[in-house]
Amino acid sequence: MKGLRWGILLALALPGFVHAEQVAQATSPDGRIVVQLDLNGEGRLAYRVLRDGKPVVADSRLGFIFRNGRQILRGLQLDKQAARSADSTWEQPWGERRYVRDHYNELRASFVEKDHDRRRFDMVFRVFDDGVGFRYDIPAQPKLQEAQIVQELTEFAIARPATAWWIPAFEWNREEYLYQRTPLVEVGVAQTPITLRTDDGVHLSIHEAALVDYAGMNLMRDGRTLRAILTPGSPTPVVRKTPFATPWRTITISDNAGGLVESNLILNLNEPNKLGDVGWFKPAKYVGVWWSLHLDKQTWATGPKHGATTANTRRYIDFAAENGFRGVLVEGWNVGWDGDWFANGWDFDFRKPTPDYDLRGLAAYAKTKGVHLIGHHETGCAVSHYERQMDEAFALFDTLGIDAVKTGYVCDAGQIERQDVVNGPVLREWHEGQWMSNHHLRVVQDAAKHHVAINSHEPIKDTGLRRTYPNWVSREGARGQEFNAWGDPPNSPEHEVTLVYTRMLAGPMDYTPGVVSLTGKNGQEIGSTVARQLGLYIALYSPIQMAADLPEHYAQHADAFQFIKDVAVDWDESRMLAGEVGEYAVIARKQRGADAWFIGAVNDRNPRNVPLALDFLDPGKRYRAEIYRDGEGADWHGDARFRFVRESREVTRGDTLALWLAGGGGAAVRLVPIEG
Repeated sequence: MKGLRWGILLALALPGFVHAEQVAQATSPDGRIVVQLDLNGEGRLAYRVLRDGKPVVADSRLGFIFRNGRQILRGLQLDKQAARSADSTWEQPWGERRYVRDHYNELRASFVEKDHDRRRFDMVFRVFDDGVGFRYDIPAQPKLQEAQIVQELTEFAIARPATAWWIPAFEWNREEYLYQRTPLVEVGVAQTPITLRTDDGVHLSIHEAALVDYAGMNLMRDGRTLRAILTPGSPTPVVRKTPFATPWRTITISDNAGGLVESNLILNLNEPNKLGDVGWFKPAKYVGVWWSLHLDKQTWATGPKHGATTANTRRYIDFAAENGFRGVLVEGWNVGWDGDWFANGWDFDFRKPTPDYDLRGLAAYAKTKGVHLIGHHETGCAVSHYERQMDEAFALFDTLGIDAVKTGYVCDAGQIERQDVVNGPVLREWHEGQWMSNHHLRVVQDAAKHHVAINSHEPIKDTGLRRTYPNWVSREGARGQEFNAWGDPPNSPEHEVTLVYTRMLAGPMDYTPGVVSLTGKNGQEIGSTVARQLGLYIALYSPIQMAADLPEHYAQHADAFQFIKDVAVDWDESRMLAGEVGEYAVIARKQRGADAWFIGAVNDRNPRNVPLALDFLDPGKRYRAEIYRDGEGADWHGDARFRFVRESREVTRGDTLALWLAGGGGAAVRLVPIEG
């Protein structure tokens, strides 16, 4: 009754309220979260979400606007409803944790128009202990054989004042912006995930799951209501034949910031693995010809500074082999980089190396060293041109033992080049439109046929499809480390901390950590301590992690480099130990198939002391804690960035590890069982 009373009071407070009747309800397994569906006197459908009897999401409308027919918005009635529950556990082939529990209660409510065309659709809600996922499921029907969707009328009416962490949508630089922290009522048009903290401390993340054959969802604010706005497309954001289901719209809910990080809601709303055994993908660390390009020491284009030469690549292969790295990434290896390639990728050939790059010879040389080359496919946004070559390119890599490829889509937002017929007209698409949603799946599916994993940059957002296609192992999709080389401004200390609670809620990110030289192009300072660069390996998860700095810089920082060599990349378990959004984050992860734990901490610009209870360790075991931390007086400016301490001590379960984090600093800890 408490939840019903709140719902009635909330509805009565809404402007223009028309008497509504609750027609369906679903509750989380633990009973804390309740979803209610209402129809008002005009037959308008809305949902609300309550937690512990208090509204989290107030009455929020649902429906569609079509280009090829009347909107679905009013005149609806409930036809039938059904409920079911599920509780299972599934295993990730790689990930933040090995086993994932999938426990929810589901409501399927069927609605039909009272008159006119009698069109029908289902609303499917899955309610978990940590949030809600819902989607539209539209059956085949005579009056709706094809849906040309101009807009979803989906809303998220946040019930209470809140603080928001967000980046803008529909801007030229895609997702590559510093996060803004503002009151919810000052949010503009935002990308997802967007993270919110209400005035009474409830943490929310709004995003989507299983984005397949559909346009990406953004959010436009109206008061405290966030309204779905779909990424544009030709001729309209979404064109689908019925039957079809939309992506899941997701609301992750937690008492604290760490609960958002530990949630598996996005993964659980995706379909199981469709590829079968993907044991050919090996989570690993890599080095390569990359940071030198951003420092302008070398070039992608051929010439006297060309980075992708046979000799330079052999040097990186030797460095990888000597230090236990599996992969070597080489950018600029193929024909097409000479001249103006930005947003102009029609000259790229993904099957032909430059004359100074012996692709086959280098692949063979790497194999003798136990190392694998990592391929690079920069499209310059000539995406149809890439699709015509990618199967041959993946097949070539397969024969050479190149089992991972970094793809790229460098152009301004809205400038993806689509050409449906050879020599036909070129259309422009958005990176997160329906056409690109389908393109990325074509890439990962084709790559899987050749046992190739994909790490996409300038990508479509992550929505958990790595569960369904486990060869989609990582992506960029945020402002990465390269901005520390030449960005104006470079990434702030708050940026990487905020990523933990925003972008990283969507899935793995190839941030390319480990720049221990802390210096970008033309001497630009990187706002980080050395210890923080190590903490990023734990804080920002990816099953492929780059040691991004130059080999000669690692020789100058041997103590720090030891952690980069030792740190794992695949995990049995992950736990959020402490943190607040945009302020600091401390995460512990247990190495897959081993008894070692690793802790990573990253901090904003304010120094702080963080006591960590080591109650996740096995009882009765002694561990050697190898600690890499900020030294006395460390700071994110000037020479103080390099004040760094490596030390060791013995710990057991029940001990507390006290960490001091410098402004812009961090820490990394390796916990290894002591035998005997």
